[in-house]
Formats: sequence, structure tokens, C-alpha cells
Amino acid sequence: MEEQVVLVDEKDNPIGLMPKMEAHEKAVLHRAFSVFVFNKKGELMLQQRAASKYHSPLLWTNTCCSHQRDGETNLQAGKRRLQEEMGFVTSLKELFSFIYKAPFDNGLTEHELDHVMVGYFEDSPIVNKEEVEDFKWMKLSDVQLDIENNPQEYTAWFKIIFKESYHKIEAHLQSENN
Repeated sequence: MEEQVVLVDEKDNPIGLMPKMEAHEKAVLHRAFSVFVFNKKGELMLQQRAASKYHSPLLWTNTCCSHQRDGETNLQAGKRRLQEEMGFVTSLKELFSFIYKAPFDNGLTEHELDHVMVGYFEDSPIVNKEEVEDFKWMKLSDVQLDIENNPQEYTAWFKIIFKESYHKIEAHLQSENN
């Protein structure tokens, strides 16, 4: 059975379920999450999407992202997907949420109410090769510069999320280190 996404209104109230592909074909607003994992040096773990992904293959993005399942909390979903994609679990903290819309060349559109979460990890992940091609650690300032210089190497949603959240995440990291 195809994965279902939770359809929501603009206040994040659930209004139904829909198969994931159909929601992306119809550009229907649905719940999603994005996890940003940092190390003690303040570097962000980026993942390169697997070559077999149906959209945005081999592009760099945040540590992991996906969709909550019906009845699953944002934090439960983030931890589940982090384990599935990157092979580890860590404590997560939700920082904020926002709505974005990103159309793709293949006719699909991400229209998501995205819950952004942050966690910390010091080791190397054990990536699921069906989901992730590679990973790397980068300082936020280096990510920002690389997105400006090489935007074609990053997923559409990561560029939107990064622009929306760069200062919020940076402020959170500074408060954690004080």
C-alpha cells in the first residue's frame, strides 16, 4: 500500500489522508518535517539523496526529511526517519514550522507545512543506500555560500527551508552553546 500523507489546513489541523504521490501530483497542502543534525563543532550533517530517488536524485539536502504518518507526532516521525535513512537516533527538538510550495520538473509539487527539528550527533551515520548516496558535515556559513554558488546541487525544499530558517537555526545553536 502506498504511503499516506496527512492533509492539513494552514493552522496544521488534520483534514484527511491522501496517497503521497497523489498529494504531490495535486499540490495539496500536507504535513512534513525536516531534521537538521549538528555536531559539537556546529557543523550540519547533509545528505546526498540516492540516485534511485524519483525526484531530486543525487542532490544535497538536510540530514533527513519526510512525512508524518497518521497518528504519529512530529518528533516520533523525525526519529523514525532518521533511523531509516541515516542509521541512528538522537533527541530532537522542534524549532518552528512554516508552509512552502516547490514545483519540480517532473510535474510533482511539494506543498508542505514543514516542521523543522534540530538534533545533535557526533558519530558517522550508517546510511541506507536505498535512500542516501552520501553524507558530509558543513558549517552553516559554508552551506549558505555553497547554495549561492552551486544552487543546482541542492534540493528545492532545502534551499527554501535554509533561506527561511538559517537565522533561526543559527540563533538556536548559539543559545545551546552559551
